[in-house]
Amino acid sequence: MTYFTGSVGSVPDENRQAFLDHVAAVWRVLKTYGAKRMIETWGVDVPKGKVTDFYGAVDAKEGETIVFSWIEWPDRETTNACWEKMADDPAMKDIPEMPFDGRRMIIGGFEPVFTQGKPHGAPFYQGFVLAVPEESKKAYVSLVGEGWEIFSKHGALGMVETCGRDVPHGKQTDFYRATKAEEGEVPYFSWAAWPDRETCDAAAKAMEAEMGDMDMSAMPFDGMRMMWAGFETIFDSEVAS
Repeated sequence: MTYFTGSVGSVPDENRQAFLDHVAAVWRVLKTYGAKRMIETWGVDVPKGKVTDFYGAVDAKEGETIVFSWIEWPDRETTNACWEKMADDPAMKDIPEMPFDGRRMIIGGFEPVFTQGKPHGAPFYQGFVLAVPEESKKAYVSLVGEGWEIFSKHGALGMVETCGRDVPHGKQTDFYRATKAEEGEVPYFSWAAWPDRETCDAAAKAMEAEMGDMDMSAMPFDGMRMMWAGFETIFDSEVAS
């Protein structure tokens, strides 16, 4: 079953090219371990939130940009085998030093619970991170299905929702703290693919009007703790390869 490594980080603006060089080098190693695809996106519409947001998730500093990224694997076993062997791989010595503070990056392993359309290969994405109660998983996936009908009507190309399976607790930051997850809640990492930012922005305005009367209290998760933002694709291994 397809598996994803999802991450959110914060990169100094002046290090964008160095970040791309680092990412390309990492991909050359990851694909030898069976990774199917890696996508890196650069925040261009990242709002400040009242309760949570991407800046707080990674303790972003002034002059840094949020990056939202994922690696696609054929299954969880391939993923785990890669992380176990990579540290001792001589090829790791050829990877440039991280041009960002990796201690503040949040990362985890996620399994897909909903996939529709063509969720890869897009120039623009909306990224979402939230926490969902374990007992509300089925209700949440059902809600996502309804949401996809609305998204696709307004031009979305595809959507993927993933549920945390191997999400570690970090010393400085992690997905649990990012979403202010409560006991019994699981982090979710998700995205919607769009043909361009303009289509996404227009859809957001239309959906806001359509969903204005929705009873948020009936949602199977705390929407106030969900964060989302717009990102442009800066690296897609399918293209880079």
